[in-house]
Amino acid sequence: MSINNKNSIFYSKVLLFGEYSILFDSNGLTIPYAHFNGTLNFINSTSYTDLDFAKKSNQQLIKYSAYLQQYASDLVDVDKIHADIEKGLYFESSIPEGYGLGSSGALVAAFYKKYGKNPIEAKAGLSNNETQELKKIFARLESYFHGKSSGIDPLICYLKYPLFIKDQKNISSIGISRENIKSDDAVFIVNTKQTGKTGPLVDLFMTKCLNPKYIDRIKKDLIPTTNKCIHSLLSGDLNSFYTHLKQLSKFQFQYLKEMIPDEFLKHWEEGINKNHYLLKLCGSGGGGYLLGFTRNFSKVKKELAEQGLEVIPVYQEF
Repeated sequence: MSINNKNSIFYSKVLLFGEYSILFDSNGLTIPYAHFNGTLNFINSTSYTDLDFAKKSNQQLIKYSAYLQQYASDLVDVDKIHADIEKGLYFESSIPEGYGLGSSGALVAAFYKKYGKNPIEAKAGLSNNETQELKKIFARLESYFHGKSSGIDPLICYLKYPLFIKDQKNISSIGISRENIKSDDAVFIVNTKQTGKTGPLVDLFMTKCLNPKYIDRIKKDLIPTTNKCIHSLLSGDLNSFYTHLKQLSKFQFQYLKEMIPDEFLKHWEEGINKNHYLLKLCGSGGGGYLLGFTRNFSKVKKELAEQGLEVIPVYQEF
């Protein structure tokens, strides 16, 4: 038995811009990332590659289904979910957990696609009302994994196209300009080979924001710089984009240093000083992946690999 098809495969996501600042209504920009993906499947299908993983996932889905029965039975068909779990349902996924790539978001999107009651279809051109309704549904479905969810991760995993987040109440599909893009322009991720924990880092950030001087820096520097990065990238003005991106990288290095694993600080600073690549957080940080940008990917990939870093392109030529 298998339920795999093209439409039931859900990609990971990368939040290009907006980590932390989005908590104070900065703009955000997120894209689907097909390199990692997940799909619902059954243990007795012929496609699984790791029986132990499948059985563990099935057990985790039993716990998730209990949550859904108590808190979201109006949104999904819980009886059908229970029946399928009995048949060996599991989430077959290559998305690493705790790496800021939306592993739970992809699972939630898959559940909504298969079991949602009167689901809103994933298609381009959704109205803001439909997008907000989806976001609200996904926030409830994903809260099991994070305590409280914005719903944005499952939204991008479900819709599978870039989203521009003007603020929490205005989210729309967006195209990223390819004007002025050259063949060696790229976004990439660097594997820290550590698992990040979102909750404690967000708590730390919010505690730091109780300091009037710190929150002033967030509002006067981080939010405007984040917004400028997004708008210059979307408009294809890459010269301005890299100017603003350098300021963002410097800001995170100075004010969000606790979110950067210590052994990667030297690579971060080297990027700023040498100016041939720039690093920033990918999600909440503390581990997982770091996000990089360069106009000379072939050179940078080689240099970082020689330093023992695992570099994976996210969006070559953007």
